Amino acid sequence: MSIPQSGGGPIEHHSQLAEYLEDGNKPKADWRIGTEHEKFGYCKDTHQPIPYHGTRSVLAVLEGLRDAHGWSPVTEDGNLIGLEKGGANVSLEPGGQLELSGAPLETIHGTCDEVNVHLREVKDVADRVGVGFIGLGAAPEWTHDEMPLMPKGRYQLMDSYMQKVGTMGRVMMRRTCTVQVNLDFSSEADMVRKFRVALALQPVATALFANSPFFEGKVNGHKSWRARVWRDLDADRTGMLPFVFEDGMGFERYVDYALDVPMYFVYRDGKYIDALGMSFRDFLKGELPALPGEVATLSDWADHLTTIFPEARIKKFMEMRGADGGPWRRLCALPAFWTGILYDSSSLDAAWDLVKGWTAEQREALRVAASVDGLQAKVDGINMHDLARKVLDISEAGLRARARPGADGLIPDETHFLNALRESIESGQTPADELLARYHGDWNGDLSKIYAEYSY
Repeated sequence: MSIPQSGGGPIEHHSQLAEYLEDGNKPKADWRIGTEHEKFGYCKDTHQPIPYHGTRSVLAVLEGLRDAHGWSPVTEDGNLIGLEKGGANVSLEPGGQLELSGAPLETIHGTCDEVNVHLREVKDVADRVGVGFIGLGAAPEWTHDEMPLMPKGRYQLMDSYMQKVGTMGRVMMRRTCTVQVNLDFSSEADMVRKFRVALALQPVATALFANSPFFEGKVNGHKSWRARVWRDLDADRTGMLPFVFEDGMGFERYVDYALDVPMYFVYRDGKYIDALGMSFRDFLKGELPALPGEVATLSDWADHLTTIFPEARIKKFMEMRGADGGPWRRLCALPAFWTGILYDSSSLDAAWDLVKGWTAEQREALRVAASVDGLQAKVDGINMHDLARKVLDISEAGLRARARPGADGLIPDETHFLNALRESIESGQTPADELLARYHGDWNGDLSKIYAEYSY
């Protein structure tokens, strides 16, 4: 979840809303890659989720990273709720999931190095306090009542609101994890082109990265339970955004959509003020019931944009949000996958050629089928396994064309970061399939074995 935004003055003209998004335009030379990933912490001896306080806790891990690895603290109401260093930050998801929001970096080599350093630091601290971390799309065993809620005002408000919309919001908050990549665009036209491809192909990412076949100790019937959760969370702020594919799509059209999404909060003087269900349009007019007479600022607008959760979204950059959290190698594979598709013009064209004939109904059906069947999904003659193979080929061609070397030139490009996905294509097996095979095979239905064998 995002941290509070800052630095924006009063909104005096409606045009400032689209201009805020448009300010994200960057020349290709300045495009960067930002990788975010979440992971579950648990007590090694009991396999129970770690609380916020205690010797084996979220707080102990944050303090350890601060003290042993040079991270600067981020606090709220006296509670340590995050860390900052070198353009990256470590933050907490509602159920205590630890998230690295990486710095914007030039290459996949850089972003993967960042992930590797972070996971080594986390393991160093976690081992000292008896905590483990595991990368999965959904908590395999824990119930809602076993999960803590982190001491962040934003989450207190969201927790209340999630009980009134959809059925899965509180599950998402406490018991899911994702990996995502944030990428840039150069213009409105480039944003639209990338946004359409990103949305259409999120189901492919969901299928390739499917890694949550268990929930509350049982096989749940889905390869990606995390994706299933997001399908019944809050229809006002989730989904595949059919309007993005319509004529007239641009920054202003996205603004119209965002203004129709009910608000969560307003952040003032270090406090989250309850604005649940209120309208940002009223806020622009100084008529927000939570703050009567006060006019919204650009910081408020930036905050509001972080409360919208479609499968891909834009702020001053674009976020790909369709993948389950997972094992070490796939944390580097996701940014490689999307960078190869979206950062090379020929690859972007090829990807659009694959998806441009799909209807909104087909895109939504693929989203559903990917969560249930992963690479085995089939929709209207579209075979997910075949589609994923084609998309991976496109991504690999894009990375090869980028020709960004690593290891002081010894590695010619970034294509090797796709190896984990290539293995899935060749075997037809995603992490979820592998977990199910272990569960029904040598684990003999003992899900507790997942912690020792799949933790970082």
